[in-house]
Amino acid sequence: MGKITKVSPLAPAGFPELPVIEGVQFATVAAGVKYKDRTDVMLAQLAPGTAIAGVFTRSQTRAAPVLDCQAKIGGATEKGAAILVNSGNANAFTGRRGIEAVEAITASVAQVCDIPQARVFTSSTGVIGEPLPFERVTAVIETAKASLNPGNIADAARAIMTTDTFAKGASATVDIGGKTVSIAGIAKGSGMIAPDMATMLVYIFTDAIVDQTALQAMVSDDSDRTFNCITVDSDTSTSDSLIVAATGASGVNATDDDTFRDALHGVMQNLAFQVVRDGEGATKFVEIAVTGAASDADAKLHAMAIANSPLVKTAIAGEDPNWGRVVMAVGKSGAAADRDRLSIRFGDVEVAKDGWRSPAYSEADAAAHMKGEEIQIAVDIGIGSGTSTVWTCDLTHGYIEINADYRS
Repeated sequence: MGKITKVSPLAPAGFPELPVIEGVQFATVAAGVKYKDRTDVMLAQLAPGTAIAGVFTRSQTRAAPVLDCQAKIGGATEKGAAILVNSGNANAFTGRRGIEAVEAITASVAQVCDIPQARVFTSSTGVIGEPLPFERVTAVIETAKASLNPGNIADAARAIMTTDTFAKGASATVDIGGKTVSIAGIAKGSGMIAPDMATMLVYIFTDAIVDQTALQAMVSDDSDRTFNCITVDSDTSTSDSLIVAATGASGVNATDDDTFRDALHGVMQNLAFQVVRDGEGATKFVEIAVTGAASDADAKLHAMAIANSPLVKTAIAGEDPNWGRVVMAVGKSGAAADRDRLSIRFGDVEVAKDGWRSPAYSEADAAAHMKGEEIQIAVDIGIGSGTSTVWTCDLTHGYIEINADYRS
């Protein structure tokens, strides 16, 4: 695996202090799936009555754990539930062995935690195409069960990391009818990031009561506006999974509460941004805002074409205000555009206007913006009212170093 020698320069100051979510407990153990001298299995046990929603990769080669989770989402909530995650091996492209591994792990968790197997959700992350040594996972489930603690969410975030340089967490608390509802989430993701569903591995917990159907609608909608608007390298994983669990332990019903919806969106956005900030080799956090497209869908096509362009991303890494590469990306996106109506800004600097270099363009000012860690690129297509904003990072030699020897 690529050797992680330093934390991303875009990382937050430290792991945030997350609220304890009543109705969920966490444990982490070292199973030796791939890594030595670190935890690599996370178990979360959820109280009876927990509603669970999720979104998953739309990859046509998605992993066995993803297929299993998809089949279980939306089931009965009367019984307890559990989530088990291992890092170091994705259990993807493993055929019948992959299915058998999921069956063995979920059956073991169900037995040890005394919950139905249909309420056990599992995820795996790491190398694709190698059989998961599931016996190493099942061997530590009883140990994990014995160490469950509601305050162990930070350890859970660390156990699911692969090439991540920092653990990712976010939270929110909201007042509903004079009572406090809490949300806390963790994520892992650094490379193979172009979700097309949600992203990477993300687990969010709340003590609110939320109807499962309503929770699923919230999660699906918010994913499209958060995780589905980020990209590191244009590659969609076989294992991307987002699971949101509402334990209901607060006794507060947030099913139709807009404040709760906004807070959940905020947590998802925060985690999505952290994934971009930890993009493999990243040194710049980039926002790309497209306006004036023929439709919102076209705007997103333009935005993603810019965000995924290796030429745009390497120019950003080199702090070069090469706006010609943005013009190129718009032209290749497949969405409607008019060359002579196109306008572009880098930060507050207008670099192109109505299909031509702006009369006010200053190379020095544009270059100064490119030297920052936070880069904004705004593009107005000039033909409609469609808009979209996406987020990405630059492409540096660090990305090559990490991925060239990922399996070694």
